[in-house]
Amino acid sequence: MRTLLLLLCALALAAPAFGAKTLDIYFVDVEGGQATLIVSPDRQSILVDTGWPGFEGRDASRIHAAAKDAGVKRIDYLVTTHYHTDHVGGIQQLLEKLRVVTFVDHGPNVETSKSANELTAMYEKAVQTGKRLTVKPGDKLPLKGIDVGIVTANGERVSRALSGGGAANPACTGAGEYKDDPTENARSVGFVLSYGKFRFINLGDLTAKKELELACPENRIGPVDVYLTTHHGLETSNAQPIVHGLRPRVAIMNNGAKKGGSPVAWRIIRDSPELEDIWQLHFALAGGKDTNTSEPMIANLEPNCAGRYIRLSASRDGSFTVTNARNNYSKTYAAR
Repeated sequence: MRTLLLLLCALALAAPAFGAKTLDIYFVDVEGGQATLIVSPDRQSILVDTGWPGFEGRDASRIHAAAKDAGVKRIDYLVTTHYHTDHVGGIQQLLEKLRVVTFVDHGPNVETSKSANELTAMYEKAVQTGKRLTVKPGDKLPLKGIDVGIVTANGERVSRALSGGGAANPACTGAGEYKDDPTENARSVGFVLSYGKFRFINLGDLTAKKELELACPENRIGPVDVYLTTHHGLETSNAQPIVHGLRPRVAIMNNGAKKGGSPVAWRIIRDSPELEDIWQLHFALAGGKDTNTSEPMIANLEPNCAGRYIRLSASRDGSFTVTNARNNYSKTYAAR
C-alpha cells in the first residue's frame, strides 16, 4: 500500500509538468524567404521551407541554430511550400546539417525555366535521401498531439470549411478583382495547425486570387490565433478579405530588410478586426516608422544583421507567448 501511495504521489507531482507541454514555433530569419521550424509537444519536428542557397550556408546555419535551441536533431517533415529559390534553394545545405525523414510537397514544379529546372533537379536529388509525401487539400500530416491540415496545394483548396469556418465573410464585400497567377506561388502548400484551442496558419506565398478562394464568399478557415503573413508581407498577397476574415490576434511577418513588409499589406494586417500585435523578422526599409511595428517586436533592425529569430510557445488552452531572440522581449497572450 505504501508503495502504491508513493507512486500515486509521484504521478500527481508529475502531472503539471506533462500538462505544461508546449507547441514551439521558430520563425527563422532567412532574409525574405521562409524557414519556419515547428516542434510539437511530443518533440516531432516540421520545417517549412529552407531559405536561400549560398551565402556560405547562412540560412542552413540559422535553421540549425534554431533546431539546436529546440533540442531537435532531425527534421521529421520538411514541407516545401513551392519551388522558388527563397523557399527550396537551401535544401542541400540543410541536409549537410540535419537529416530529413519525410519530404512533403505539392507535386511537380510547374515552372520550366532554366533556373526552375535546376531547382527541380536539386530537390529531386534531395528527396532520394528520405521518404516523399505529395499532399492535396484535405490531407493531414501524421503527427502526434497536433493537427496539421492541408488547406491549399497545387492550385487547389479545401472543398469543405474547417471546423470553426463556413460563415459568410463580410470582408468580401467590395473585394477587388485579382489576376490569375501562373507561377509556383499560386500552388503553395498551405496548412492550418491546431494544438488544443490554439490555431496557426501558414499559406506560403499564396497570391491574392487564391486567397480569395479560401475566404469568399464564405470563410472556409475560420478565425486563427496567429497568422504568418503570406508572401513575406507583399501586397500581391495578404488580400483584405482573407486577413480580416481570419481575425488573427497576432501576425508574424517573415520579411527581409528590402523584401516584403509592403506598407499597403502592413496596413491591411494592422487593421484586421481583432489584431493585437504585428511581430516582424526585419525592419522594412520601405515602410519607415509609420508602417513598421514597434522596435521591441522586430527581430532584426539593420540590413546586415545577426539573423535573430522569433519564437512562439503555445499551450493547449490557446494561450501563447512570443519572444524576440534579439532582445528577449516577450509578450504573453491569454487564452480567449
